[in-house]
Amino acid sequence: MKRLIAAVLYTALAITANTGSAMAGDVAAIEALRDGTMKKLAVHTEPRAVPTEAFDGPDGPVTLADFKGEVVVLNFWATWCAPCRKEMPALAELGEAFVGKGARVVTVATGRNPEGAVTRFLTEIGLSDLPVYRDPRQQLARNMGVLGLPVTVILDAEGQEVARLTGDAEWNSDSARAIIAALVE
Repeated sequence: MKRLIAAVLYTALAITANTGSAMAGDVAAIEALRDGTMKKLAVHTEPRAVPTEAFDGPDGPVTLADFKGEVVVLNFWATWCAPCRKEMPALAELGEAFVGKGARVVTVATGRNPEGAVTRFLTEIGLSDLPVYRDPRQQLARNMGVLGLPVTVILDAEGQEVARLTGDAEWNSDSARAIIAALVE
């Protein structure tokens, strides 16, 4: 019952939040949606520019600008990172919940994570269909100020950083879904 009430509250707040991005609406409304591990999410009062360098995508080099028009949950991880292994299925669930709804999850293996190791990692945790993005020289991660793993950065539809969470989180929670839904609206 408590979970149902929380879900209704999150949905109501997401629907009534006046947001096109975290900055266009009320940052406090987004912060009010944070619960559980999402309380670690730092919502910025002003959007931040992101680096422009390319990283490896499933079909060749990509940049963050390639994802403009969608809210992006950008997760930096590595095959050796135990908390990354724990949270990756939740990120995949979040991504599935927003297919065709204006948001996507992009997981970037940063550092020395050969493509074969990344593929094995994803297969071992049952996510063999997750698109593989890699930042082998850590250039993107370094320029985004990623100092440890995992780190998840949320970009608004204009391609600017609006929030950041350091450490693992329950990205498949009602709170995470409500936050992303509010940013999409």
